[in-house]
Amino acid sequence: MHAMTTTEVFLIAMVIIFTAPYVVWRLGRTDYYAPLVVIQIIGGILLGPGVLGAAFPAYHTFVFNPQVVTALNGIAWWAVMIFVWIAGIELDLKQAWRRRRDTGITAGLALIVPLVLGSAAAAFMLNWDGWAGPDAQQWQVVLGIGMACAVTALPILVLLMEKLEILRHPLGQRCLRYASMDDVAIWGVLALILLDWTRVGRQAAFLGAFALASYLVRKLMVTIPERDRWYVGLIWLGVCGFAADSAGLHYMVGAFLAGAVLEFDWFDEAQMDAFRHHILLAVMPVFFLSTGLRTQWDVGGVAVFGAAALLLAASVVGKLAGVHLAGRILKWKEGEASLFGWLLQTKALIMIIFVNILLDKRIITNGTFTALLLVAVASTMLTIPIVTPKLRRLLAPAQAQNAPDEAGTRLATEQSVT
Repeated sequence: MHAMTTTEVFLIAMVIIFTAPYVVWRLGRTDYYAPLVVIQIIGGILLGPGVLGAAFPAYHTFVFNPQVVTALNGIAWWAVMIFVWIAGIELDLKQAWRRRRDTGITAGLALIVPLVLGSAAAAFMLNWDGWAGPDAQQWQVVLGIGMACAVTALPILVLLMEKLEILRHPLGQRCLRYASMDDVAIWGVLALILLDWTRVGRQAAFLGAFALASYLVRKLMVTIPERDRWYVGLIWLGVCGFAADSAGLHYMVGAFLAGAVLEFDWFDEAQMDAFRHHILLAVMPVFFLSTGLRTQWDVGGVAVFGAAALLLAASVVGKLAGVHLAGRILKWKEGEASLFGWLLQTKALIMIIFVNILLDKRIITNGTFTALLLVAVASTMLTIPIVTPKLRRLLAPAQAQNAPDEAGTRLATEQSVT
């Protein structure tokens, strides 16, 4: 038998990446409590060194050797940059501004309360070694973990609301506004955490150059056909990612900013939805695998699970408390605060991206990263099973009210036919 080339081993890895999660998702019929994207994240963890690598070290080393991992990382970097870029484009800040009191109070409390509880949990964890990265100051670790507990994954929230058939419903649009404002805050806090005082001049120069370049790109976008906007947008994405990373921030900060300054109206909505789905289908599973390859249990499995449970409790309780407080202030209908509180628990991708950056910058350790990854998976898995009955109860009065009208319409149609 001939020695396998790197290309052949890479293709074996790709087959595993796409086959294993799909088979579990389809045969296990997990969609209600664990959509395919969640199974792919879990699959990445299981294929990582903490599970597959521990059980079959020789096989794991053969398939996921350094050359293959380097190739996979390249695909993962570009895939997640595109995904974050799309999330930036889909921000509807105009709608949020028009309803700024409702949006500001809800988004603010939904972010601040879990941030405070998550930060308190992080401060408690730092009483033991193994959670703070080698290049981190204590405030960076505390704020980073706290922010991870507060995030909402806007792109995954869109997918889940499509599944629940409320994306275009007024409830869905409200939830998107709240999540959009939190998305902006997430990247702002990340920029603060990554602020490097030894390179603050370069970072200030980046922000100044970005503001000027954004003005020119926006002027260009309105003068070219839509098909050209996609090409120009991707070029703009690459430039912003490179510039942000060179300035000492992170290419993900550049990717988000590259999308946030573009208008969603410049792109066809159906094409944007299809593009997001295709990125999720074709390349994001590689990102999930590359994320799973970084999971480790180096501070002990029990400690990691204990930290994950603590942070999940801080995240869930904080988000629900914040949204319920907003509901009281704004006098929402009964049941709305609980619905929004659980929908905004969806963390998945954005939290994973966020903690990947913290790990890249050596602010957190692999053990902290693994605990936060478990929180991202658990919070997302809770969403659909808990939200579905709440949504049914909330919409039941409106559906009952519409039922007589629908029955009358059907009767009139039948009489006209006869």
